[in-house]
Amino acid sequence: MSQLTRAVITLATTKPVFVEMAFALARSFFYWNRDPDLQFHLITDLVFDLPPDLAAMKIVRVEPGRLGQGFSPKLHLDSLVPADRTLFIDSDCLVFGPLDYVFQRFAGRTIGVVGRTIATGLWFCDVEATRKRFNVGPLPHFNGGLYYLERGPELTALYERARELEAQYDEVGLHRLRGRPNDEILMSVCMAERGWVPLDEDGTILGNVDTIYPVLHQLDVLSGVLRMTNPPPPDPRHRPNLPVNESRARIVHFLDYGTDKWPYRAEELKIRLVRKHGLPVPLARLVGDATIGLAGRSADAFKDIFRPLYRTLVGTRGIKLTEKNKL
Repeated sequence: MSQLTRAVITLATTKPVFVEMAFALARSFFYWNRDPDLQFHLITDLVFDLPPDLAAMKIVRVEPGRLGQGFSPKLHLDSLVPADRTLFIDSDCLVFGPLDYVFQRFAGRTIGVVGRTIATGLWFCDVEATRKRFNVGPLPHFNGGLYYLERGPELTALYERARELEAQYDEVGLHRLRGRPNDEILMSVCMAERGWVPLDEDGTILGNVDTIYPVLHQLDVLSGVLRMTNPPPPDPRHRPNLPVNESRARIVHFLDYGTDKWPYRAEELKIRLVRKHGLPVPLARLVGDATIGLAGRSADAFKDIFRPLYRTLVGTRGIKLTEKNKL
């Protein structure tokens, strides 16, 4: 049997909610990627029944707790890659197109992330102090919802170093995320030690809904259409220092509590109706847009109208914790 050349993997550990999200991700993957040589692997420490429409998905079971909790499982990806070239995608993502393009963009990198470099400021640490401590140049700044990995000794060495630093997380002055060591800053430091930089963000690979691009114009997983923007100033929603102002990404990330919001729920329903229940694409789109989509857009419009009055009377609310982000 020939060695597997390419694969996509995701993690669903500790909580069943991650399994449900992984199913949605897998359905969007199989909808857009028909190459039998590009496999999808779900790594899990949970027991569940696999839906018939996901029979092509490979299940990799690990002992409960072996990979750790919180963000720690992502620090073991070197031991979990099933192929020479592997794309790790967080379970709270959906695929909006063929992934050949993504593999092509990352080809030749031991580890690939999408972002930029930063030399000052705060990002799970005092960046300048951390650079001085580790005697490194600018730190790769990226979102860990996507990692590209090329199997080999360099990748293993990188992850061994990251796990070593995880044990010293507080000691070396890194800041926790939701009370846990964050994989992103650990991988960033390890990449910086080797002089490795991110693939420049251009809005075509990974799109983070709401947290990066505050305005969502178009979203339809069944047609692969996504358009999000960062409006220019003086729009109060403008977010400074972003490398690009528009995203039409192949992988859409509904991070933090985004999977509880209507854009994700509508797209998850559409892809489930097509893949699991066999509905025609136009009908599935109509159902998703006319139910969850319509209710969500109407609620958003109502909030936009009355938000100034609400904030005057009540003030602002803190971020809601969900089963996903109570790590």
